[in-house]
Amino acid sequence: MTLQLDPDTHVLGIETSCDETGAAVVAGGRHILSNAVATQDDLHTVFGGVVPEIASRRHTEVITLITDKALQEADTSLEQIGLIAVTQGPGLIGSLLVGVSAAKAIAACYGLPLVAVNHLEAHVISNFIALPGEQPPASDLFPTVCLLASGGHTSLALMHRLGSYELLGETRDDAAGEALDKAARLLELGYPGGPAIEQAAAGGDPAAIDLPRPYIADSHDFSFAGLKTALARYVQANAPETTEDISNLAASFQQAVVDTLIRNLSATAREYQAKQVIMAGGVAANRLLRSNLTQLGDSLGVPVACPAPQLCTDNAAMVAAAGYFVAQRTGASSLDMDVFSSLPLSQ
Repeated sequence: MTLQLDPDTHVLGIETSCDETGAAVVAGGRHILSNAVATQDDLHTVFGGVVPEIASRRHTEVITLITDKALQEADTSLEQIGLIAVTQGPGLIGSLLVGVSAAKAIAACYGLPLVAVNHLEAHVISNFIALPGEQPPASDLFPTVCLLASGGHTSLALMHRLGSYELLGETRDDAAGEALDKAARLLELGYPGGPAIEQAAAGGDPAAIDLPRPYIADSHDFSFAGLKTALARYVQANAPETTEDISNLAASFQQAVVDTLIRNLSATAREYQAKQVIMAGGVAANRLLRSNLTQLGDSLGVPVACPAPQLCTDNAAMVAAAGYFVAQRTGASSLDMDVFSSLPLSQ
């Protein structure tokens, strides 16, 4: 049974799919009242990537504090919350269990409906919510083509309406964010890799190194493994010796990733005569990619949208917003719902 929610229903969202502990309050699925996040970058930097056990343990330590902070910043209380939304997957099982357990406890104690949210859909919905003091973007331009690019996912989906997604293409090997992370590790730029590559690339020449733009004929799929291998072979044969060398390599690699993403996005938008093009996921925070998206919109003659950079990375505001729409579509979830490491973006 679907839930009937008021346009101003306050939704408490909880996000713990990986290494960000997030809680947020969003009104009516569109207006952010608070968005609290505790990062773990300092805990995982020494390992060059997320360590699942460390991530879940840290979630346990801070989930209550972050939830309280979100309620305080929204100037609200649990008695004023109308719905709890929590990420069910995809993600790290241990991390997901912390957030889902916290959400179940709150829902049970306060008699609130609980809704499970697909992390991928939450990223998509982040395009249609507004930061405090701003108006939300249009959410009625369909069909919309969406590029979802992050450390774990790179895919293209056709949206027929909110909640209706047709998967058109995905990566066959590395995700875009994963490729950037591996490139940063290869160039010894640190973690997280995406921002490190972008920072290093700022002083480099994107045409300095001739790197491939992987292409799969007759498909909307992506492949970044070959590009990563090409960078590794170049570095092995031409070890960078100066900061300029590193900057040129970072800029060239970043350009190749962006060119590949935009090429597939453009072809898909043209094929399906999209009325809008949007992006989501951590890689969507990249300034070069965002600039290229704007140029693509101009060439296609359609509006484009991309969440504010702080809404591209994992956060609970997108979970709360998605929960508002999911609850009206599918109704409340059971308190015995499970979590999933893999969960496709589906109808």
